[in-house]
Amino acid sequence: MTLDTLFPDCTTTRTKTIRFKQIRAIYETLHVSEPITTYLQPNQRYTAPAQVYETFKFLMRETKEMFLTAHLDGKNRLITLDLVSIGSLNQSIVHPREVFKTALLSNAAAIILVHQHPTGDPTPSSEDLSITRRLKEAGEIMGIKVLDHIIIGDGEYLSFVERGLL
Repeated sequence: MTLDTLFPDCTTTRTKTIRFKQIRAIYETLHVSEPITTYLQPNQRYTAPAQVYETFKFLMRETKEMFLTAHLDGKNRLITLDLVSIGSLNQSIVHPREVFKTALLSNAAAIILVHQHPTGDPTPSSEDLSITRRLKEAGEIMGIKVLDHIIIGDGEYLSFVERGLL
């Protein structure tokens, strides 16, 4: 008695095709050809909320609320800017998954949340307070620190860290 007679199905070679999706991180370097030396300095460390305000106060020229994240390396130097959401006049939809998806891909050690209030008043809404808490908790789980949340207003800003809200 041979194995072929005991297990006739085992002698037949069958091939199965397995299909799956592979995710690849694709990075794109944008080259800006306008003078921005006063806007973003290479290797500048962000150590104070006022620096973040000075960098992003241009957002007040926008008519819709824009939510950005600044991705920082271990020395708090900017490595990536991510436009997370463009909202309406007074609201922007922000989800932790969208914020941290790009932060993970850029290998950020920390992030700073930035958005503007087109009304000019940087007072945080209840939604601002809520999403900041959620993002801080999500960041702690993933090992990406949320350093601050800056709301840009008309000629002024509000830092969650300076106000003790973060």
